[in-house]
Amino acid sequence: MNNQYIELKKKRELGDILTDTFAFLRTQFKPFFSTYLKIVGPYLLVFLISYAFYFSSFSSLLNINAIDSQNFDAFNGIYFFLTMVVFAFSGLASYVLSQATTLYYMESYTKNNGVINFEEIKHHVYNKFWSFIGLGILVGLSVVIGFIFCCIPGIFLYVPLALSFAILVFTGRSVTDSFGYSFDLVKEHWWMTFATILVVGIIVTIAGYAFSIPAVIYQYAKMGVLSGKMDAEGFGDVFGDPIYVVLNMISTLAQFLLNIISLVAVALIYFNLNEIKNNEGTFERISKLGVDPEKDDTLDRIKRLGGNTDE
Repeated sequence: MNNQYIELKKKRELGDILTDTFAFLRTQFKPFFSTYLKIVGPYLLVFLISYAFYFSSFSSLLNINAIDSQNFDAFNGIYFFLTMVVFAFSGLASYVLSQATTLYYMESYTKNNGVINFEEIKHHVYNKFWSFIGLGILVGLSVVIGFIFCCIPGIFLYVPLALSFAILVFTGRSVTDSFGYSFDLVKEHWWMTFATILVVGIIVTIAGYAFSIPAVIYQYAKMGVLSGKMDAEGFGDVFGDPIYVVLNMISTLAQFLLNIISLVAVALIYFNLNEIKNNEGTFERISKLGVDPEKDDTLDRIKRLGGNTDE
């Protein structure tokens, strides 16, 4: 077993979830990102390259001078459409693979006591790709419909459904079962789950904004906003500026990777709720000690006394 092994299947308070999220990423930095880049890296690279071409084509459409030039023709519109399609699909694939890789890495980590199996992770990620897509569509439609009626239903639905992807991975349930079970899992623990997701979301958002500041400052400087000499024609040009594009690519990549923090935190929220309801981790630790949890009544006595079963 890894000396820095972090037990994932245990009860945690909000502070413990935050602490263990960063502790997990810190101790697993090298093996995790090695696995992550091998699986997600190629798609992420296509996403970033298409992102740069998308900005370039978008600049040509916004450039006022180009409208009157002979170079502005149907090709520009087709080029913009194609780059937008590649950008959208590569972004979707990168996000889905990122989410699946992170969760299946944690699944392999806890199943093998800190020793991950790359081939197993890779197999599960590609095998469950369309399951993640299907569940994402269900979750997305449900949350959007909730927000259409009112913000409160949308927020109410988002909290349990955010855990449905972890349920899909860690329980092996089907897409529809994972969708439905998420509400049972969060039942009676909605506020705690909401608070944890909110705090993690604020941390990730602030960190993401920090990486976008250089691109915003450069954009304002390029357009003359900082000097007080606003250049309307420069608005289209700035999107095709190589420096601005590179700064935005760095910002996008940083925000993409920061989302991993949210994924790990949500997985730990799942383990916490699952432990509260099912004591799965406790049963496993007892079985490793050579005790049959089905026959031993220690847990029942502890529960009746209101004791903690984490240790």
